[in-house]
Amino acid sequence: MKRLMAVLALPLMLGACESWLTDFKQQPSVGTWQKFPGDSLAGETTPFRGNPQGSVPVTGTTVAAWQVSYTAGIAQLDSMAGIGNPVAADQRSLENGRKQYQVNCAVCHGSAGDVNTPLKQVNPVMGSVVPPLATGNSLLLTDGYIWGIMRNGRGLMASYNRIPEMERWDVVNYIRGLQGRYQVAVGPLGFPGQTGTALPGASITGPTMPSAFAKPSMSGLTPRQPKAEGTTGGHE
Repeated sequence: MKRLMAVLALPLMLGACESWLTDFKQQPSVGTWQKFPGDSLAGETTPFRGNPQGSVPVTGTTVAAWQVSYTAGIAQLDSMAGIGNPVAADQRSLENGRKQYQVNCAVCHGSAGDVNTPLKQVNPVMGSVVPPLATGNSLLLTDGYIWGIMRNGRGLMASYNRIPEMERWDVVNYIRGLQGRYQVAVGPLGFPGQTGTALPGASITGPTMPSAFAKPSMSGLTPRQPKAEGTTGGHE
């Protein structure tokens, strides 16, 4: 009888533990920048940090860091010159490429790709340091090479890997439009800081640097208190 009662009680016991028993089919999962519901109750407002540096998203990537490093070197850029452009230069791509170009590229290369920028007006040397994209040697560069420059950077140009990978191909298509291959509109789409339909918002790509602090709600530490008004300093 005791054995029978134990067998009958077992499903009830396991059912009560269902909320905390996990396996490979049912387990807690935290996405990039996702927060647990209890975080706000613990006073934590910062979401989980992004993926580790060099990680590959589940959607895949054109070139992983283990294939071609992010070093801004000639060999690295040459190795990406043969990558084919997978994005058609349709209206959607050219319009989105214009948005990303005007936000990220026009400040140095000019709205029309002619390096006619306020920076050049202040310092004429910029005209010889920054190459034009609508004319000159840029006409000889392959789509993959231009895409690789945005990925790695080159010379004085920093990496613009913050632009989502597939949208970088839209920028390539727009640059080809500035070179005369496609008909594209030229000029800014909005004012600095504007987001929404006019300009793209913040990139969904997480940062590649490690988190500067531990989450208080996950480590048992006391949540950070906001500094008094007028005080200065970094994170406590």
